[in-house]
Amino acid sequence: MTIFNPVWRVTIGGVQYTTAILANLTITSGRTNIYEQAQAGYTNLELINLDQSNVLIEINDSLTIELQDSAATYVPIFGGSVVEVRISVAEVGSVDYAQRINIIALGALARLPKALTDGVLSDDFDGNQIYTILSEVLFAQWQAVPAALTWATYDPTTQWQDAENTGLGDIDQPGNYELENRTSDRIDVYSLVAALATSGLGYLFESPTGQIGYADSTHRTNYLAANGYVELTANHALASGLSIQSRTGDVRNNITLKYGNNSALEVSAEDVASVGLYGQLSQIFTTTIKHQADAQDQADFYLELRAYPRFNFNNITYELTNPELDDADRDDLINVFMGMPVEISDLPLNMNSGDYLGFVEGWTFSARYNQISVSLLLSPISYSLQAMRWNDVPVVEQWNTVNPTLDWINATIVA
Repeated sequence: MTIFNPVWRVTIGGVQYTTAILANLTITSGRTNIYEQAQAGYTNLELINLDQSNVLIEINDSLTIELQDSAATYVPIFGGSVVEVRISVAEVGSVDYAQRINIIALGALARLPKALTDGVLSDDFDGNQIYTILSEVLFAQWQAVPAALTWATYDPTTQWQDAENTGLGDIDQPGNYELENRTSDRIDVYSLVAALATSGLGYLFESPTGQIGYADSTHRTNYLAANGYVELTANHALASGLSIQSRTGDVRNNITLKYGNNSALEVSAEDVASVGLYGQLSQIFTTTIKHQADAQDQADFYLELRAYPRFNFNNITYELTNPELDDADRDDLINVFMGMPVEISDLPLNMNSGDYLGFVEGWTFSARYNQISVSLLLSPISYSLQAMRWNDVPVVEQWNTVNPTLDWINATIVA
């Protein structure tokens, strides 16, 4: 048994609010299902100000929320920008009063729908095209650097490649699918990069430090091969609200995938047996994939994962202050991220036979005074796994370390 008392650090506009008390907090990050790209993360927090100190919080100020792990190391769990601030009187006494400071902030992806681009792109892979667009928005232009800035006052440890980076995170480059070129056509940045990510079978994500990243189609496969699952037990979760869900609405057994320049070409795939069971349930996917073979691979992949209903893990909640939760599991939950592979054991036997393998798609931190919980939303492991490419296999791998009974058709991961 391990006792855990949450210790917070809230930094707004470069100022740490060490004397204010964190009264309430909600952080929502990721996405609600695997069929769409992530939206901007969101936080709503309430600070109690007991000393009436000046509150220097402005709209667009950067905001970072950190939580100490079991080693007393501060771990960032949200990074974004303030979009709303409200100050009100909470309690009044005979000699003093307390104030509530309510703050709403949005994650880095909130910037993209408000930024426009001509979106000119040459033929290239998905990760390279996304990097091209995001670097135009998230790296400050030379003329945008403050005129009064001098070399003497600039951080001497900054590397040239990262100078004036205002939010560009890890981008998987080059990516796995070659996409068509794009001529000048004004569009908001989020719509464009979300479409490019979908064309590459990847996804956009926000880091807890407030940066935008991109994971390509084999990112999860490679991460799982290198790191394995985070192993959790349902015995340590809150029983109330624990739920998995399977829906007819998720089933698609007739796929049309548009590809090529202006998405003028198309390929298709159909599962006749599924049509016989559920009727024809069709969907069109619009991409800018360049090659027909890649387009057919994607259509077949969509059909394989959606031809039959599968269970999604809608909610599992862990109280991080639960003394039965060991430090390793608690630290894993504090460091949760989109795409984290999780194995949940000890479920009721009528819930996926008592064991669930999945990837985290979204999560919510909820906190009150001296309490914090995290709720996870997971998709089945089969929704995400793509076969490893030859050059993704670790260079130290040897033939005699691979399971000798492994069929080639099933050799999607070598670890």
